[in-house]
Amino acid sequence: MKANRRRDTLPERLIRSELHARGWRFRVDFPISEHGLRIRPDIVFTRNRVAVFVDGCFWHRCPIHGAVPQANKSYWEPKLAANVIRDRRTETALVSLGWKVVRIWEHDSVSSAADLVEAVLVGEGAGTTV
Repeated sequence: MKANRRRDTLPERLIRSELHARGWRFRVDFPISEHGLRIRPDIVFTRNRVAVFVDGCFWHRCPIHGAVPQANKSYWEPKLAANVIRDRRTETALVSLGWKVVRIWEHDSVSSAADLVEAVLVGEGAGTTV
């Protein structure tokens, strides 16, 4: 699992490139430290208080593509379930602090993901998932 990147994955880089091309400036892997929390979203718009997470289908149990491996199922099932629980806890904490949270799946198209982020940034959408 050492080869699995925590940041700068291909889906993240593609979405960042699209947002940058549209004129948006942001922080990458920027720590949000408030009220004892330390959360590192993939893309952060500090002025707009928008946190964007680009979730991998396997690691975050995508409802379409997420599947638990059959080999060593007793290891993977609780590990992946804990990731989902942590994601929900993180999202709830950020929202309670006044942040908008956008979650994007790695299989989502780059343009639709950028459209969603842009809608939240200009105030036309609430934080949500593509």
